[in-house]
Amino acid sequence: MLGWLSIVMSALMVIGSIGAYMTWRSLDGQIDRENVDDKLGDKRPAKLNNSMNILLMGSDTRAGENARYGAEGGERSDTTILLHISPGGERAIGISFPRDTMVQIPSCTKRDGGKSVPQLTMMNAAYSIGGPACTWKTIEATTDIRIDHYVEVDFSGFKRVVDALDGVEICVPKAINDPKAELVLKKGRQTVRGDQALGYVRTRTGGLGDGSDLSRIQRQQTFMASVVQKATARGMLTDPGKAYGFLSAATKSIKADDRLTLSVMQKLAGSLKGMSAGKVRFVTVPVQAYPQDKNRVQFNMALAKPLFEAVKQDNTLPEPAPPPIPAQRPGAKVPARPVQPSKVQVAIYNATKTDGLGQRTADQLEEKGFKIAKVGTKKASAGFRTQILYGTGAERQAAALAAALPGHPPKPWAGGKPGLVYLVIGKDGAVMPGEGKPLPKINGEVRADRDVCAQT
Repeated sequence: MLGWLSIVMSALMVIGSIGAYMTWRSLDGQIDRENVDDKLGDKRPAKLNNSMNILLMGSDTRAGENARYGAEGGERSDTTILLHISPGGERAIGISFPRDTMVQIPSCTKRDGGKSVPQLTMMNAAYSIGGPACTWKTIEATTDIRIDHYVEVDFSGFKRVVDALDGVEICVPKAINDPKAELVLKKGRQTVRGDQALGYVRTRTGGLGDGSDLSRIQRQQTFMASVVQKATARGMLTDPGKAYGFLSAATKSIKADDRLTLSVMQKLAGSLKGMSAGKVRFVTVPVQAYPQDKNRVQFNMALAKPLFEAVKQDNTLPEPAPPPIPAQRPGAKVPARPVQPSKVQVAIYNATKTDGLGQRTADQLEEKGFKIAKVGTKKASAGFRTQILYGTGAERQAAALAAALPGHPPKPWAGGKPGLVYLVIGKDGAVMPGEGKPLPKINGEVRADRDVCAQT
């Protein structure tokens, strides 16, 4: 939520220095903060780079405004997501942790000041044992990823944020009538608000999915993807009134650690100015059946560990200097000097069987400043290798792409459109130097720029 919130915060920069400062101070004062530093202990993962990791939690507390949702003893983290923002705000990934996952919860400081004993239990129990700090310790101990901040929202806060966005678009495969969740939906595309939105993301009995927590997480991720689209929409970013209304509702609705200060939020907002929905993804930690209880799951570490390691190691290295053009013998053709990436139009075709490789490559090139004209697929032989082709007049543009993707000398293509460069990805891929360790592909991944009815 802070990621989406900060995206919109950047719009406030245009209000004016004095007015913006007063606005920031007003919004900052609405956030309920807690000190957790002395509850995290000394055995924490190292901070390896300038990325930011924010623990997002949805609390199921029935206190205060939430009493109308029925009696429920204690509090748990109904939803737990680790939001990873790459250095410079280049891209973001939200990693969902299923609440029914059996994990080893370390000793935590309890709400009464005492110490809990380490125990093997469900992930969402950490919150009831020691609040946000205990969930924080558990995620760090399980993933070896250092967390920087946490943000928590309850049922009422969730509704305020959705309503401040004037609703969020969803798509359901059939009409829903679920009295238990007070949820009535028509079939197809529609906009939900308030209790209807809350019922949609929480229900496990209304015929949406198979009733499992994993199915509900997938639905929550598609919902969050729609929130990202709405929060990053041009009208929201350029209208100070809309931006302030959303921010005011959001800051009234969240709790956070006390190191998430005004200056930290301002810095984060500035780094996320170029964030778009296409650079935001949501995945679920890979799990498998828990042998002792068919209603519980455990992490599939063979698949989860590469994901955790990729997030932990993420960093953006300085761009390498362009190689000097070697001296040429008399009469030899001088290689074309590359132009700036912003002057290069690239059409990308995935000729492999790896789903999504073309779009992921497009995202990486777009982050480097290249203009993406098209992303598609192409049939090719099993041994086909990556090629860079170019149409008439695009030799220098092709040289710029070849500098970003070494090992693929560009070739002219008579059938290419004038001025356009073509990247056809083969079995050797399209590896860019200076990139952090790539995130492995996770089944069920949700991209924030997908059509809301594409996954129902």
